[in-house]
Amino acid sequence: MLYLKKIIPLFSIFMAFTACKNGLNTKKMTESIKPSIHNLSFTSLNSDQKIVLSQFKGKKILIVNVASNCGFTPQYTGLEQLYKNHSQDLVVIGFPCNQFLFQENGSEEKIESFCQLNYGVSFPLSSKVKVKGLSKDPIYKWLTDKKLNGVKDNSVSWNFNKFLINEEGNLVKHFGSTDTPEQIEKEIFKAQ
Repeated sequence: MLYLKKIIPLFSIFMAFTACKNGLNTKKMTESIKPSIHNLSFTSLNSDQKIVLSQFKGKKILIVNVASNCGFTPQYTGLEQLYKNHSQDLVVIGFPCNQFLFQENGSEEKIESFCQLNYGVSFPLSSKVKVKGLSKDPIYKWLTDKKLNGVKDNSVSWNFNKFLINEEGNLVKHFGSTDTPEQIEKEIFKAQ
């Protein structure tokens, strides 16, 4: 009887230690698994259709927050050329955003018309999104939060910030507004 009184507390301590240890391992495993951007989707500007990013697995993705009335708007020309030059390997996706001095304040129909008439844009465009603040789009939450993308925290400083995702869905680089599509093309495809 005395023997059991000594063993039971030791057994309890062992079980508590094991449970704690297993809990820590579970936490570490959970922290090391990051959500994939390929699980996210956006709504197409011209059709209200949901487009899941997993359809672009195996291609690089260049995500750009765009605006029609910005000093960087002429970058649409370079983005379209980049998309056409490398459509087998890369998809460009534009995300219209009105959060920077209201430079994308038109309706979605006007945005689409503007992009096609002035720049011949054929790459996918999403419906208007927010790229900063509490109600930012889930894709931009992933792009800007290290806990989600596994690489680094980023902030979208202005229109035409660009994020490069590799073929496996990993964040590779964040480019600022002044980084032109031509410079990005040289960097992405320099070995080709």
